[in-house]
Amino acid sequence: MLDRHFVRENPDVVKKKFAERGLPPASVDAHLALDEKRRRMLQKVEELKHLKNTVSREIGELKKKGEDAEEKVAEMRRVGDDIAGMEEGVAAVDGEMLKIELAMPNLQDDSVPVGTTSENNAEIRKWGEPPEFSFEPRPHWEVGEGLGILDFERAAKIAGARFALLRGAGARMERALIDFMLDIHTREHGYEEVLPPFMVNRESLIGTGQLPKFERDLFGVHDSGYYLVPTAEVPVTNIHRGEILDEAALPVKYAAYTPCFRSEAGSYGKDTRGYIRQHQFNKVELVKLATPETSFDELESLTENAEEILKRLRLHYRIVSLCSGDLGFASAKTYDLEVWLPSEKGYKEISSCSNFTDFQARRAALRYRPGAGKSKARFVHTLNGSGLAVGRTLVAVLEQCQNEDGTVTVPGALRPYMDGLERVERA
Repeated sequence: MLDRHFVRENPDVVKKKFAERGLPPASVDAHLALDEKRRRMLQKVEELKHLKNTVSREIGELKKKGEDAEEKVAEMRRVGDDIAGMEEGVAAVDGEMLKIELAMPNLQDDSVPVGTTSENNAEIRKWGEPPEFSFEPRPHWEVGEGLGILDFERAAKIAGARFALLRGAGARMERALIDFMLDIHTREHGYEEVLPPFMVNRESLIGTGQLPKFERDLFGVHDSGYYLVPTAEVPVTNIHRGEILDEAALPVKYAAYTPCFRSEAGSYGKDTRGYIRQHQFNKVELVKLATPETSFDELESLTENAEEILKRLRLHYRIVSLCSGDLGFASAKTYDLEVWLPSEKGYKEISSCSNFTDFQARRAALRYRPGAGKSKARFVHTLNGSGLAVGRTLVAVLEQCQNEDGTVTVPGALRPYMDGLERVERA
């Protein structure tokens, strides 16, 4: 959520940032009009309260002298009613402003490339080279189905479209990837592992920005008030919702595995085959809480932490900085890690690493107290990134490490997690 005072004092800046995202300025103008109305009403309330205080003192003096004060008392009752009515009006305007504020996106950092589509994203760097094959590489679903480790037909029978059943070495590799990622991030990168609830309440989703704007993307649990988590970002960022942390405790660094559940509303026709875009998938998430002064440095290190997983697995990838029009709703800056898929002869996003500045923290009342604890509390900056999306990592392994005979070579870093297995063959 944006700072109300910032919007008031810098409307042209906000409109410019929105325009760079491809958004109209109407919400800013509506917000400014309501803000002006609210301030006029508050001024009137203060004037009436001042009048009431003044006359109340006069009433007290009249009563001390034994004089009649009934007329003034009746007048102040009317003034009191006027104040109550005005305060109700202020609360109603506050509610209208909040609706607009909850629908306003974050303001992108000045370092973000300006553009309206993914074609305007800026490539930052690449690692490794695309693998070369002496045969035509197959898509991951053909590799997985050929090995008997990916079963989409039976998954559809169990649940429906956009679900997968992993079997044998496929299930084993998915579990190995989760353990491998968590071990690297906790043992080497200094994250504390947490295992949060897989369902959250509305307040948690409002705090991270999924609600109210993106309710169609969520799976709600019927008549319970709970939602299945779309990503561990939601429960983990909300661990400290409503709290004031000590600056000495920052940065807070959490790593969490969760299954993720998304309706994929609006994704009709995208990645309809295979294991890329599922209603349910596994992910290891990295979350940081940092000071405003250090958050962009923390974004760089978080991105490097996610990269390390791909490097250890020897998977070719690149990093792009998302342009203004391709940024997520809550993000001020995002790096996408995109892994190479030979069957597509192109890259596919496997992790988004983002700095949300104080956007989520304002919604979640998540603050810290600088220095020795005597300073006024400030909002933290929140960050997160996939470290990594497990299913997409499995896809990359199946495609980049496939062999002509249909087998898949297990990356060396993963073999200790699979009892030394070097090659996945059909059982």
